[in-house]
Amino acid sequence: MQSIANYARDLLVSAIQQTASDIHFTPFAENASIYFRIHGKRISHSSLPLPLYQKLLAYFKFTSGMDIGEIKRPQNGTLQHRSDQSIFDLRLSTLPITGTESLAIRILTPMDHTPLEQLFLFPSQLKRIEQWLSHSSGMILFTGPTGSGKTTTLYALLQALMNRSSFQAITLEDPIEKNLNNIIQVQVNEKAGITYDTGLKAALRHDPDLLMVGEIRDRDTAHFAFRAALSGHLVISTIHAKDAYGTLRRLREMNIPQADMEQTLIAIAAQQLVPIHGEGMLPRRAAILELLDGRLLSSSIRDIPPNTQNNFQSFDHLRRKAYALGFINYS
Repeated sequence: MQSIANYARDLLVSAIQQTASDIHFTPFAENASIYFRIHGKRISHSSLPLPLYQKLLAYFKFTSGMDIGEIKRPQNGTLQHRSDQSIFDLRLSTLPITGTESLAIRILTPMDHTPLEQLFLFPSQLKRIEQWLSHSSGMILFTGPTGSGKTTTLYALLQALMNRSSFQAITLEDPIEKNLNNIIQVQVNEKAGITYDTGLKAALRHDPDLLMVGEIRDRDTAHFAFRAALSGHLVISTIHAKDAYGTLRRLREMNIPQADMEQTLIAIAAQQLVPIHGEGMLPRRAAILELLDGRLLSSSIRDIPPNTQNNFQSFDHLRRKAYALGFINYS
């Protein structure tokens, strides 16, 4: 088992050194392929004989708290890895396939390695989001595809907010991806009866100034989150939608009344990550955001056609701007 532990450690070190966000293990009849996702691209790393992969899979399942005897249903686990005096949180997930399981590992960068200012390509967008967080009640929604950095953005914003003010902040997450200082983090666990809905009800009894709901996944969670915002709390959350305007369509699909949206929504930020470069700059990705707030948000909720003179900047506009400034190769 020691050799498997060494192999697992070396694999994690290699992934971290290459700034991979994920490791994918894809088993076939005789071998298992290993891929790293680096700056959004899935890159082949190596392959393992299937018997060796099975041992590696068992090691990762055991060390992350999964049931190594369970192979017929998906499982999730968490693990920490120390590298160069930094601690990386790992989120592991298995998926049953014929005869074995596939494994995916999400590598979460330490908070102190991700300054808030470095998350966003345009500093003006960060300043605008910080203004949203000055509200004492209402709802702020972040949207984007899986892997677009929504949760990283929420964590960094929360931590920066807590460093400036003494807030009672509570998060409800499934799973908890990073441990935050001075913030109450609640792990959603439906088997134990802790759903988003019951967790929100319990959190409200702790007199929070700010609530973070990890993800609005269904109609019940959406309605309860809006009720929490209407009752005088600041709520921030994520929701899956293609873009900023698409978020409003998703809320309508969840039967959120127009009046609740008008009274509650402070802003919507749709996020994408783009690879950036520059002289003396290490390759990395930064976020660009479609920001919807103020009068434009109000008119959009009421389905009033947007004014062509408004200051809304689409993803296409932001990419052209980034290209003009020399940050990205436009495509």
